[in-house]
Amino acid sequence: MKIKWYAHAAFLLAGDGLRIVTDPYTPEAMGFAPITEAADIVIRSSADDRGHCYAEMIRGEPVVVTATEIGEKGITVRGVTITAIPAQESLIHKAAPADNAMYRFTLEGIHIAHLGDVGNRLADGQLAALAGIDVLFALAGGPPTIDLDDLSDAIAVLRPRVIIPMHYRLPGSTFKMLPVTAFTSRFPPEAVEWSDGPEVELTRAALTAGPRVVVLKPSTLRKV
Repeated sequence: MKIKWYAHAAFLLAGDGLRIVTDPYTPEAMGFAPITEAADIVIRSSADDRGHCYAEMIRGEPVVVTATEIGEKGITVRGVTITAIPAQESLIHKAAPADNAMYRFTLEGIHIAHLGDVGNRLADGQLAALAGIDVLFALAGGPPTIDLDDLSDAIAVLRPRVIIPMHYRLPGSTFKMLPVTAFTSRFPPEAVEWSDGPEVELTRAALTAGPRVVVLKPSTLRKV
Protein backbone atom coordinates (compact mmCIF):
# COMPACT_ATOMS: atom_id res chain seq x y z
CA MET A 1 0.00 0.00 0.00
CA LYS A 2 1.25 3.46 -0.88
CA ILE A 3 0.35 6.54 1.16
CA LYS A 4 0.83 10.08 -0.11
CA TRP A 5 0.25 13.21 1.97
CA TYR A 6 -1.13 16.23 0.20
CA ALA A 7 -1.45 18.61 3.19
CA HIS A 8 -3.60 19.17 6.29
CA ALA A 9 -5.71 15.98 6.70
CA ALA A 10 -5.73 14.97 3.02
CA PHE A 11 -4.02 11.74 1.97
CA LEU A 12 -4.06 9.43 -1.02
CA LEU A 13 -3.96 5.71 -0.26
CA ALA A 14 -3.39 3.27 -3.13
CA GLY A 15 -3.89 -0.45 -2.65
CA ASP A 16 -6.09 -3.39 -3.59
CA GLY A 17 -6.53 -1.76 -6.99
CA LEU A 18 -8.17 1.32 -5.46
CA ARG A 19 -7.26 4.94 -4.83
CA ILE A 20 -8.76 6.53 -1.72
CA VAL A 21 -8.53 10.23 -0.80
CA THR A 22 -9.21 11.34 2.77
CA ASP A 23 -10.54 14.70 4.00
CA PRO A 24 -9.85 16.90 0.94
CA TYR A 25 -9.48 20.57 1.86
CA THR A 26 -10.79 23.66 0.06
CA PRO A 27 -7.65 25.21 -1.49
CA GLU A 28 -8.73 28.85 -1.27
CA ALA A 29 -9.72 28.53 2.36
CA MET A 30 -6.67 26.61 3.55
CA GLY A 31 -3.87 28.13 1.47
CA PHE A 32 -2.79 24.91 -0.28
CA ALA A 33 -2.66 24.06 -3.98
CA PRO A 34 -5.48 21.97 -5.45
CA ILE A 35 -5.30 18.18 -5.52
CA THR A 36 -5.12 17.16 -9.17
CA GLU A 37 -5.11 13.35 -8.95
CA ALA A 38 -8.11 11.10 -9.43
CA ALA A 39 -9.58 8.68 -6.90
CA ASP A 40 -12.11 5.87 -6.67
CA ILE A 41 -13.32 6.76 -3.16
CA VAL A 42 -13.31 9.98 -1.15
CA ILE A 43 -13.83 9.72 2.61
CA ARG A 44 -14.51 12.92 4.54
CA SER A 45 -15.05 13.43 8.24
CA SER A 46 -17.95 15.84 7.69
CA ALA A 47 -19.76 17.61 4.85
CA ASP A 48 -19.49 21.16 6.17
CA ASP A 49 -15.86 21.81 7.18
CA ARG A 50 -13.87 23.57 4.47
CA GLY A 51 -10.66 22.03 5.74
CA HIS A 52 -11.96 18.48 5.40
CA CYS A 53 -14.85 18.12 2.94
CA TYR A 54 -14.13 19.44 -0.57
CA ALA A 55 -14.78 16.23 -2.50
CA GLU A 56 -15.73 18.19 -5.63
CA MET A 57 -12.02 18.86 -6.23
CA ILE A 58 -11.15 15.19 -6.70
CA ARG A 59 -11.05 14.01 -10.30
CA GLY A 60 -12.53 10.85 -11.71
CA GLU A 61 -15.90 9.65 -10.53
CA PRO A 62 -15.21 8.80 -6.89
CA VAL A 63 -17.82 7.48 -4.51
CA VAL A 64 -18.03 10.09 -1.73
CA VAL A 65 -18.47 8.75 1.81
CA THR A 66 -19.27 11.27 4.56
CA ALA A 67 -18.38 9.74 7.91
CA THR A 68 -21.02 11.68 9.85
CA GLU A 69 -23.71 10.17 7.62
CA ILE A 70 -22.84 6.45 7.59
CA GLY A 71 -23.35 5.64 11.25
CA GLU A 72 -21.30 3.36 13.46
CA LYS A 73 -22.32 0.25 11.50
CA GLY A 74 -20.45 1.65 8.52
CA ILE A 75 -20.77 1.12 4.80
CA THR A 76 -19.02 -1.03 2.20
CA VAL A 77 -17.94 0.81 -0.96
CA ARG A 78 -16.14 -0.91 -3.82
CA GLY A 79 -15.20 -3.73 -1.48
CA VAL A 80 -13.87 -1.49 1.31
CA THR A 81 -15.77 -1.37 4.60
CA ILE A 82 -15.61 2.06 6.24
CA THR A 83 -16.66 2.52 9.86
CA ALA A 84 -17.30 5.89 11.49
CA ILE A 85 -16.65 6.91 15.09
CA PRO A 86 -18.75 9.98 16.01
CA ALA A 87 -16.82 12.98 17.36
CA GLN A 88 -17.00 16.73 17.86
CA GLU A 89 -14.84 19.78 17.48
CA SER A 90 -13.32 21.15 20.68
CA LEU A 91 -15.85 21.84 23.42
CA ILE A 92 -13.32 24.25 24.95
CA HIS A 93 -11.84 26.10 21.99
CA LYS A 94 -14.93 26.32 19.75
CA ALA A 95 -17.90 28.54 20.55
CA ALA A 96 -20.23 26.29 18.57
CA PRO A 97 -18.46 22.91 18.16
CA ALA A 98 -19.65 21.04 15.10
CA ASP A 99 -20.05 17.31 14.68
CA ASN A 100 -17.50 15.33 12.71
CA ALA A 101 -16.32 11.74 12.76
CA MET A 102 -13.17 9.71 12.90
CA TYR A 103 -13.15 6.70 10.60
CA ARG A 104 -11.37 3.43 9.92
CA PHE A 105 -11.00 0.99 7.04
CA THR A 106 -8.70 -1.79 5.85
CA LEU A 107 -6.58 -1.78 2.70
CA GLU A 108 -4.20 -4.60 1.71
CA GLY A 109 -4.72 -6.15 5.15
CA ILE A 110 -3.57 -2.99 6.94
CA HIS A 111 -6.03 -1.43 9.41
CA ILE A 112 -6.10 2.35 9.06
CA ALA A 113 -7.68 5.06 11.22
CA HIS A 114 -8.10 8.76 10.47
CA LEU A 115 -8.87 11.10 13.38
CA GLY A 116 -10.90 13.50 11.25
CA ASP A 117 -11.18 16.78 13.13
CA VAL A 118 -11.76 15.51 16.66
CA GLY A 119 -11.20 18.22 19.26
CA ASN A 120 -11.59 16.40 22.55
CA ARG A 121 -10.09 13.61 24.63
CA LEU A 122 -11.14 10.24 23.26
CA ALA A 123 -13.75 8.46 25.36
CA ASP A 124 -13.53 4.76 26.20
CA GLY A 125 -16.12 3.92 23.55
CA GLN A 126 -14.20 5.77 20.87
CA LEU A 127 -10.99 4.02 21.84
CA ALA A 128 -12.74 0.66 21.73
CA ALA A 129 -14.01 1.42 18.22
CA LEU A 130 -10.45 2.18 17.11
CA ALA A 131 -8.87 -0.90 18.69
CA GLY A 132 -6.58 -3.01 16.53
CA ILE A 133 -5.46 -0.32 14.10
CA ASP A 134 -2.07 -0.52 12.41
CA VAL A 135 -1.76 2.98 10.94
CA LEU A 136 -3.00 6.16 12.61
CA PHE A 137 -3.33 9.51 10.84
CA ALA A 138 -2.86 11.68 13.92
CA LEU A 139 -3.88 15.31 14.49
CA ALA A 140 -0.49 16.64 15.59
CA GLY A 141 -1.04 20.41 15.82
CA GLY A 142 -2.84 20.61 19.15
CA PRO A 143 -5.88 22.84 19.83
CA PRO A 144 -8.37 23.54 18.47
CA THR A 145 -8.06 19.84 17.63
CA ILE A 146 -7.25 17.24 20.28
CA ASP A 147 -4.76 18.33 22.93
CA LEU A 148 -1.41 16.59 22.52
CA ASP A 149 -1.52 15.17 26.06
CA ASP A 150 -4.87 13.58 25.26
CA LEU A 151 -3.56 12.33 21.91
CA SER A 152 -0.56 10.75 23.65
CA ASP A 153 -2.88 8.96 26.06
CA ALA A 154 -4.95 7.63 23.14
CA ILE A 155 -1.81 6.41 21.35
CA ALA A 156 -0.68 4.61 24.52
CA VAL A 157 -3.98 2.69 24.52
CA LEU A 158 -4.28 2.07 20.77
CA ARG A 159 -0.60 1.25 20.16
CA PRO A 160 -0.65 1.72 16.38
CA ARG A 161 2.37 0.38 14.54
CA VAL A 162 2.75 3.45 12.34
CA ILE A 163 1.73 7.02 13.17
CA ILE A 164 1.61 9.61 10.40
CA PRO A 165 1.24 13.18 11.74
CA MET A 166 -1.13 15.59 9.98
CA HIS A 167 -3.02 18.82 10.60
CA TYR A 168 -0.17 20.91 12.01
CA ARG A 169 1.50 24.21 11.16
CA LEU A 170 2.67 24.40 7.53
CA PRO A 171 4.19 27.26 5.49
CA GLY A 172 1.55 29.29 3.69
CA SER A 173 -1.41 27.78 5.50
CA THR A 174 -4.22 30.01 6.75
CA PHE A 175 -4.53 28.29 10.14
CA LYS A 176 -2.25 28.55 13.15
CA MET A 177 -1.32 25.39 15.01
CA LEU A 178 1.72 23.88 16.67
CA PRO A 179 4.66 22.65 14.57
CA VAL A 180 5.05 18.91 14.11
CA THR A 181 8.04 18.90 16.46
CA ALA A 182 5.68 19.54 19.38
CA PHE A 183 4.34 16.05 18.65
CA THR A 184 7.47 14.21 17.55
CA SER A 185 9.40 15.39 20.63
CA ARG A 186 7.21 13.06 22.68
CA PHE A 187 8.88 10.01 21.08
CA PRO A 188 12.44 8.70 21.24
CA PRO A 189 14.45 10.09 18.30
CA GLU A 190 15.03 6.59 16.94
CA ALA A 191 11.25 6.09 16.65
CA VAL A 192 10.80 9.09 14.33
CA GLU A 193 11.47 8.80 10.62
CA TRP A 194 11.77 12.10 8.72
CA SER A 195 10.89 11.37 5.11
CA ASP A 196 12.44 13.39 2.30
CA GLY A 197 9.22 13.15 0.27
CA PRO A 198 5.42 12.95 0.55
CA GLU A 199 5.05 9.18 0.18
CA VAL A 200 5.59 5.99 2.14
CA GLU A 201 4.97 2.39 1.13
CA LEU A 202 3.78 -0.12 3.72
CA THR A 203 3.16 -3.84 3.64
CA ARG A 204 1.44 -5.96 6.24
CA ALA A 205 4.42 -8.30 6.48
CA ALA A 206 6.88 -5.46 7.13
CA LEU A 207 4.94 -3.74 9.92
CA THR A 208 6.90 -3.75 13.18
CA ALA A 209 5.56 -3.56 16.72
CA GLY A 210 5.98 0.22 16.76
CA PRO A 211 5.11 2.85 17.38
CA ARG A 212 7.01 4.24 14.40
CA VAL A 213 6.32 7.88 13.56
CA VAL A 214 6.69 8.70 9.85
CA VAL A 215 6.75 12.42 9.09
CA LEU A 216 5.95 13.01 5.43
CA LYS A 217 6.56 16.19 3.46
CA PRO A 218 3.39 17.87 2.16
CA SER A 219 3.04 17.76 -1.61
CA THR A 220 0.57 20.61 -2.19
CA LEU A 221 2.25 23.60 -0.56
CA ARG A 222 1.90 26.63 -2.79
CA LYS A 223 5.13 27.87 -4.33
CA VAL A 224 6.10 31.40 -3.29
